[in-house]
Amino acid sequence: MSEGKVITCRAAVAWKPQEPFKIEEIQVDPPKAGEVRVKVIHTGICHSDVSACSGKFIGVQFPVVVGHEASGIVESVGDGVENFKTGDHVITLFLPQCNKCRVCQKGNSNACLEFMGAQIRGVMPDGTSRISCRGETLYTFVGCSTFAEYTVVSEMNLAKINTNAPMEKVCLLSCGISTGYGSAVNTAGVTKGSTVAVWGLGTLGLAAIMGSKNAGATTIIGVDINPEKFKLAGELGATDFVNPKELTEPVEKYLMEKYGGAIDYTIECVGQVATMTQAFESCALGNGVCVLVGVADVTALLNISPASFLLGKVLKGCLFGSYKSKDAIPQLVEDFMNNKFNIDKFITHSLKLDDVNEGFDMLKSGKSIRSIINF
Repeated sequence: MSEGKVITCRAAVAWKPQEPFKIEEIQVDPPKAGEVRVKVIHTGICHSDVSACSGKFIGVQFPVVVGHEASGIVESVGDGVENFKTGDHVITLFLPQCNKCRVCQKGNSNACLEFMGAQIRGVMPDGTSRISCRGETLYTFVGCSTFAEYTVVSEMNLAKINTNAPMEKVCLLSCGISTGYGSAVNTAGVTKGSTVAVWGLGTLGLAAIMGSKNAGATTIIGVDINPEKFKLAGELGATDFVNPKELTEPVEKYLMEKYGGAIDYTIECVGQVATMTQAFESCALGNGVCVLVGVADVTALLNISPASFLLGKVLKGCLFGSYKSKDAIPQLVEDFMNNKFNIDKFITHSLKLDDVNEGFDMLKSGKSIRSIINF
């Protein structure tokens, strides 16, 4: 029995920014009050993990164990934990839902204030860490740290799921697919018969296309500089494709002319100021909605004329698809199990922990959509 004891296990540790992971034996402490220790079964490799290891993600401290897109099984729980027990199947949540802060209680936003507290500084709510390596403290990443065989999370960063759900697939609902899908159906509010353009055809953009199709959009435009991504985007619902590299004019000018200035919704999933500006300029005057999903450098600034807002354009930000995490994940798992949307097409590679550096390289080079690390 490991309950109440320190567990020694393997993890991918990023000791310094922009350096390859090293597979290390780490120590994972027992959970304290309000915490849960989880045996990680599957975890995805996400662009946010790449950003964190580059040293450009807000609040990340080194050495760190990244990873946040995971499914697992509860190993033990700390004092006061009532909603989880040993053996529960769970999904980790980078976006907590404390149900106590003013944002959670108001119900009109999912930006739980705990997200910008201790979690963003790489520690647990009490300001300390539960993981170490050879006596040196390791920092956590967005409250999850799932590139390890075991992790400790706050109960507000965890959702219980159906034990019949395929954990090797639904782990991706922890971040990318839910974020992209929700950006269309929730944040943008895509309507039947509308026209949508999506920038960036990675996991976020592909999921946004899938959500737009399910919401009833009739024209869905995929915008990407890598035409190899168009086939999968078409399978998920895209009807038209644009490669900005093939144009002789700015993409926003091309789109406005080709679609008569009537693109109802634009969804940016790249995270670059240039593409954010393109997306905003491309949406329709009067009632166009632009949603920013991609995460830009924290120092980046947008240069947008206020006149666009006076003429009716709307600019929105999207965090986790505007879903309240703990409430939404169990239902999203059920929706997947009832074939309401696809996950399989997003999974391009299956890896072991020792292959994590290869997985990062494939994601950065565009050779993968989602790689799953299986423990």
